[in-house]
Amino acid sequence: MQNLAAEVVIVGGGPAGLTAAIALAGAGIATALIAPPAPTVDNRTTALLAGSVTALDTLGIWERCRAEAAPLRVLRIVDDTARLLRAPEVRFEASEIGLAAFGHNIENRFLLAALAARARELPALTLIEDAAEAVVVENGKVTVRREAGAPLTARLAIGADGRHSRCRMAAGIATQGWSYPQIALTFNLRIGRQHKDTSTEFHTEDGPFTLVPLPGLRASLVFVANPADAPRLTALPDQELAAEIERRSHSILGKVTVEPGRGVFPLQVETARSFGARRIALIGEAAHVIPPIGAQGLNLGLRDAATLGELIAAGRRMGRDIGANDLTARYDRMRRADIMSRTLAVDFLNQSLLSDFLPLQAARGLGLFLMRRIAALRRATMREGIMPLASQPRLMRGEAL
Repeated sequence: MQNLAAEVVIVGGGPAGLTAAIALAGAGIATALIAPPAPTVDNRTTALLAGSVTALDTLGIWERCRAEAAPLRVLRIVDDTARLLRAPEVRFEASEIGLAAFGHNIENRFLLAALAARARELPALTLIEDAAEAVVVENGKVTVRREAGAPLTARLAIGADGRHSRCRMAAGIATQGWSYPQIALTFNLRIGRQHKDTSTEFHTEDGPFTLVPLPGLRASLVFVANPADAPRLTALPDQELAAEIERRSHSILGKVTVEPGRGVFPLQVETARSFGARRIALIGEAAHVIPPIGAQGLNLGLRDAATLGELIAAGRRMGRDIGANDLTARYDRMRRADIMSRTLAVDFLNQSLLSDFLPLQAARGLGLFLMRRIAALRRATMREGIMPLASQPRLMRGEAL
C-alpha cells in the first residue's frame, strides 16, 4: 500500500490539533490531520482568553461561533473557606486594562464545529477520519500508520493526541507530574438571574467552585471537590444536585437547573520532559496536563499551536528541514517558560486552598489583598493572565503566519 505524503501530519482532532492544521494549511503548507470521528455529544465548555480569540479570528474561525460565546467582562474571586485567615473579595474588570472582555466562554461543540468547517475549506489540508495505530520515525521522516487505509509520511508529526499520546511515546519522551486529592465535576446550568458577564470563583477548602457565563440565562460550572464526596454528588438526582449547587453558590445566580451531561475527572499535573524530539512536536495535553483552574489548559494548547505554526512557516520560507532537531528544540525552549509558569501558578493556588499550613494561606490572602488595593499590580496581573510576556506568538497578536 503506497504511503500518502504531506509536509506535516497532525495526530489528533481536538481544538489544538485543528487550530495547528488550519494555521499551517492557511500558510500553504501541505498538511494532513488524522483523527477518529468527533464524539457526537460533548457538554464541556472552554473559556477562551482574549489572545486565543484573536488567533481564532485571524484564522477565520471566530466569526463562525462568536454568537454562541459569552463574554467574560468581570472575574470575581470570593474566599468561601471557614479558615482563620481569609482573603478579601477581589474583582478584576476587563475595562480596567482597555479590553471589552477577558475572553469568551463557549461550548466545545460549537468551537469544534467552527474549526471543522474552516478546515474543510483549505485545499492544503487533508482531513482523514481514522485512528493512528502507530508512529514510526526513520530515515529522515515520520510515518503514521492508520487502523484503515494507507500510512501517512511527513517531515514532521505534531502530536495533538492527548495525555496518552502515541506521538510522545514514539519520540521517547517521558513525563513528570503529580496528582491531587481532588476531582472536578463539570455541568452546564440554566440559571434564574442574569450573570452580567461575570465569572465567579468561590475558593473552598476542597478547591475552586467556578461559575462561568454562557449565552442567555445559562452558565457552566467547574466544581472541584474531595474524591470522598464524588459518589454522593454524582449520584444526586438533578433536582437535589441543583439545590446543592445553589447552596454552594449562595444563590448568586438564582434558581438553578442542571442540564443533561455531567463530567467527572481527577485533577493532576503531567508535563512532557521535552515538547519536541525526533521529528515529533507535542501540543495540548500531549505536552502538558493541568487542572481546570484559571482557564489555562486549552489556552496553553492554542499558544502551542500558534508558536509551532510560526516556527514551521518561517523554517519552510528559509528552505530548512521543518522536522529537524533545531526546530523542535527551539519550540521546546519557546514554550517551556509559559507552560511551567502557568503550571506553578495553578499549583500554588490549589495547594494554598488544600493546605492547613497558615503561612501558605496567608500568602494567598496577602496576594489577593494587594491586588485589590494596588491598581497597578492588579492591572499587571490581568495583562499577564491574558497575554503572558513569555509567549506572544504572531497569531495571538492578530498577525498571519
